[in-house]
Amino acid sequence: MAEPVPHVKSALRTVELLDFFAQYPGQHSLTDLQGKLGYPKSSLHALLRTLVDLGWIETDATGTLYRIGMRALLVGATYIDGDPLVQIAHDALDWLAETTGETVHLARLDHFDMVYLATRASRHYLRPFSRVGRRLPASTTSLGKAILATREDAEVRALLPAELPGLTRHTIVDHDKLIADLHRVRKRGYAVDREENTEGLRCFGVALHITEPPRDAISCSVPVPRLTAEREKDIVACLLEARERIERSALRQRRAY
Repeated sequence: MAEPVPHVKSALRTVELLDFFAQYPGQHSLTDLQGKLGYPKSSLHALLRTLVDLGWIETDATGTLYRIGMRALLVGATYIDGDPLVQIAHDALDWLAETTGETVHLARLDHFDMVYLATRASRHYLRPFSRVGRRLPASTTSLGKAILATREDAEVRALLPAELPGLTRHTIVDHDKLIADLHRVRKRGYAVDREENTEGLRCFGVALHITEPPRDAISCSVPVPRLTAEREKDIVACLLEARERIERSALRQRRAY
């Protein structure tokens, strides 16, 4: 068995720094970054200046505050544009958004987070809306719970952090309660986020069985005031139909190759 290749410290620090900016948007001072990351200040400053020169990091007018740069956006957009599933799911997501009139998402599990790959905004939503590239804890979203429910309980527990994040007063933050909720997801056939991610919004999600184990899911979000039992039934039916369309398209593409 080949021995693991040791990490190059400078490369590891570069990736960790970019991950920090991705997780904590906005501007950060050198002192703040040094306190959060623990790097020697002189090394961190040199790394920041290099990344600024290369366009991965930007500074404010004073040159003392740092934020993620344009090059990160270009690389991220390339990932989305080149992802096969995003292309495969395009028509089904359009259909789902048009049929339901609600906001729909496609997201992928990354460690314990769901990363949003595609979004279609509700026809009722009048403000600009984009969630592509955003990451949220899997336990707080219907997308994430749909994915977690495809795993055995022991595997889920191994994935869970020591403390589950609480984004709203409705978020499940107890490990046993989350496991129990995943049991209900398996029995029901779809996951429900009951204002656990955003107050006033209920979301329904299903896993896409394209990879094994599944890592992608689609969801539909509905404001609570517009949601009735009959509306929920219709939303779920459309969600399941969209999943079937995506899985059929993925199967056809695999057979073509």
